[in-house]
Amino acid sequence: MNLLLQTSQHDLQEQIAITGSKSETNRLLLLQALYPNITLENTSNSDDSEVMQKALNGNEEIVDIHHAGTAMRFLTAYFAVNEGREVVLTGSQRMTERPIKVLVEALQQLGAQIAYEKEEGYPPIRIKGQKITASKVSIPANVSSQYISALLLVAPKLENGIELTLVGEITSVPYIKMTLALLNDLDIQTSFVGNVITVYPKKEVETKVMTVESDWSSASYFFSLVALAKTASISLTSYKETSLQGDSALVEIYKEMGVTSHFEGNKLTLTKQNDFEYKDLNFELNNTPDIAQTIVVTCLGLGIGCHLTGLHTLKIKETDRLEALRIELTKLGANITVTNDSLTLIATKDINHEVRIDTYNDHRMAMAFAPLGLKVPIVINNADVVSKSYPDFWDDLKKIGFFMMQRWSFT
Repeated sequence: MNLLLQTSQHDLQEQIAITGSKSETNRLLLLQALYPNITLENTSNSDDSEVMQKALNGNEEIVDIHHAGTAMRFLTAYFAVNEGREVVLTGSQRMTERPIKVLVEALQQLGAQIAYEKEEGYPPIRIKGQKITASKVSIPANVSSQYISALLLVAPKLENGIELTLVGEITSVPYIKMTLALLNDLDIQTSFVGNVITVYPKKEVETKVMTVESDWSSASYFFSLVALAKTASISLTSYKETSLQGDSALVEIYKEMGVTSHFEGNKLTLTKQNDFEYKDLNFELNNTPDIAQTIVVTCLGLGIGCHLTGLHTLKIKETDRLEALRIELTKLGANITVTNDSLTLIATKDINHEVRIDTYNDHRMAMAFAPLGLKVPIVINNADVVSKSYPDFWDDLKKIGFFMMQRWSFT
């Protein structure tokens, strides 16, 4: 599905309910598989979470997680410690190009039996579940936090827990802390001192209902819409001012783009500031790389420049997001350069109209570019890719006044 987006609505007033965080949901689904007496509420309705749940509840030998990177990492650890179970874990073509070697080697240090079915270092992988008694393991600290979280999530079910040493400079700390906080909510003892994380074993947990906070990454697109509108006040539910999610940094980041945030109960209201003085921006996004696409597109729409660093993990996401941003922003008339871990956008007031944005099977490419429809007519190719994390995204944009067409001709 290709969508033409445009709107004459410049005063945005709406309340949007966003489903639970994909990041929290997938962590809790794994913990629920380990401790079945946990009950979950407000879980994500994303494709990734549905794939994760299906894999955990099924008994197939071949487990296909399609494009779900989080599921690939978490399930690798889960099946490795699921004694007596043998599976082949695979996914889409892009998934077979995304590295898994760092996690596999860490699990093998602990005694896991994992073999590559095709190319070494990449899925598909064959996993023979083992009883794990070793507890000490090390992993590079600058890898995706999902590798680290995968180990931490299965740790309490291991006979001796895990003592995990992170080698080098740690990235994506908020996601690691989210994982540890969810373990702590279940009264699982952990510690994080220096570069060493310890998770202690716990055979059983108390029966508990756990409610998933709404997804901050999904909220980022509404921060962008408010920033780009002439006037706006959009309320989002359900959000906590003291959130476990790293992307809650949006509150401070978008202050510098003229958006104020107000919390009342579980409601977050975003308001456009009048007469805001814009300037070029510099952000280090080591802990929040998933919002880089949204930020750079917002800056283009505002006519300001930005320099974003700490983006090295974007190259192994659903696509090489840095290269994808360079290509698509250039179509729009942007002057952008990228390196292996940064991007620089030069301020411009001119945006090309009627550009078709390719999404590269990446949900965040589709959603990050959508707010530009407030500025110029824009086409999002393969728009239904948003179902990976936010299936209701286009319906929610319609609520705030976006006009969408699946068939059209530019004149």
